[in-house]
Amino acid sequence: MKKNWFKQLGPGLLFAGAAIGVSHLVQSTRAGADFGFGLLWAVLLVNIFKYPFFQYGPRYATATGESLIDGYKKLGKGVLIIYYILTFATMFTIQAAVTIVTAGLAITLFGITESITNWSILITIISFSILIIGKYKLLDNLIKVIIVVLTLSTIIAVGVALFNTTKTYDFQQVFPKGTLEIGFLIAFLGWMPAPLDISAWHSLWAIEKRKNNDDKFDTKQAIFDFNIGYMSTIFLAICFLALGALVMFNSGSEFSNKPGVFAQQIISLYTENLGSQFSIFVAIAAFTTMFSTTLTTLDASPRAMAKTTELLFKKTSKKYYFIWIILLAIGTIIILSFFTSNMIQMVKIATILSFLTAPFYAIANFILITSKHTPKEWHPSMAMKILSYLGIIFLVGFSIWYLLNL
Repeated sequence: MKKNWFKQLGPGLLFAGAAIGVSHLVQSTRAGADFGFGLLWAVLLVNIFKYPFFQYGPRYATATGESLIDGYKKLGKGVLIIYYILTFATMFTIQAAVTIVTAGLAITLFGITESITNWSILITIISFSILIIGKYKLLDNLIKVIIVVLTLSTIIAVGVALFNTTKTYDFQQVFPKGTLEIGFLIAFLGWMPAPLDISAWHSLWAIEKRKNNDDKFDTKQAIFDFNIGYMSTIFLAICFLALGALVMFNSGSEFSNKPGVFAQQIISLYTENLGSQFSIFVAIAAFTTMFSTTLTTLDASPRAMAKTTELLFKKTSKKYYFIWIILLAIGTIIILSFFTSNMIQMVKIATILSFLTAPFYAIANFILITSKHTPKEWHPSMAMKILSYLGIIFLVGFSIWYLLNL
C-alpha cells in the first residue's frame, strides 16, 4: 500500500480540485491585494472551523457504505427536501461563477476568440464530454495531474514574488469595517476553502472510489486522503493570498468586473512584478485552478441531485445523472449568455449564498456523524466534537452578524 499511496488518493484531491478555484484565485488574491497579509487570520480560522464538517463526508461514507445524502434522509425527509432545495437554488449560480472565471483566463491564455460566452460554452462542452465519456475514473486520474501542475506552478510564482520583492510587509491582522468590506469578508469566508455542501459531494466520490478500488478505500484511508486534499487547499490559499499581497497590495490597481479584463489584470500585474518569463507559470496556475473547479463542480452537483431525486421519489435510474448534468450545462450557458457583464457581482452572490447556507450543512453533518446511523467506532473524538460546536457557533454567528450589517 505504501508504494501505491498516491494511486489510492482520489476523493480528497477531487475535493481540492473543486475547492481551489474562485475562493483561491479570485477571493484570496483580492484579499491579499486589498488587505495585504491582514486577512491571514480569516483563512486559518475558517479552515479550522469548517474542517470537521468536511471530514464527516468521507468518514460517514466509508464507515456506512452510503453517502451523506442517504444520511440526510435518515434524519428526516424534511432535511433531505431542504438539501434538495438549497442545492437546486445554488448549483446554477456556482457553476456559472466558476465557468465565467475559467473562460476569462482562457481568453488570456489561448486567445482564439474574445467572446466570453463562446469560451464558456466551449469549456462546458469539454468538461461535459470528459465526464460523460470517462466517468469517475478519468476524473480521478485527470485531477491528480491538474493538482500537481497547479501546486508546482503556484509555488514557483510565489517563490519568484518573494525573491523579487523589495518591500517590507506588515503582518498585523485587520478586521474589515463598513458594509462593502464586511460583504467581502463574508464572501471570502463563504468559499474558503469551499462551500460546505462539498461534504456531500465528497461522500459520493468516496462511494464511487470504493466501487473502483475493490473496497481497499476504507475509512482510515479516506480520512488520510481527505487530510492530504484539505492541507493542500490551505497551503494554496495562503500562496494566492501571498501573491496578492506581494504583487498587488498598494499597487493602486482595481479589479475589473469583466471576466476577460479581470484575467488580463491578474496575469499582467504578476508579469510586471515577476517578469514576463514567469507569466506562463501564473497563467497555467490560474487556468488549471479554475478548470479543475469547473470540471469537478459540473460532475458533483448532478451526482448529488441524481442521488437526492432517487431517494425522494424512491426510484433508481442511471439516467438521473445524465439528465441533471444536461440541465446544469444548459442552465449555466443560459445564465452566462445574459449575465457576463459583471463577474465580480456574480461571484459575490454565489459565495454569500454559500456562507449563509453553511450552518445547515454543518449541523446536519454533525448530528448524523454522532447519531445511531454511524458505527460507534467512527464517531468523532471529544476534541472533534468540541471543534464542531465551536465551528457551528462561528458559522451561525458570522451569518447573523452579516445579516445585521446589511
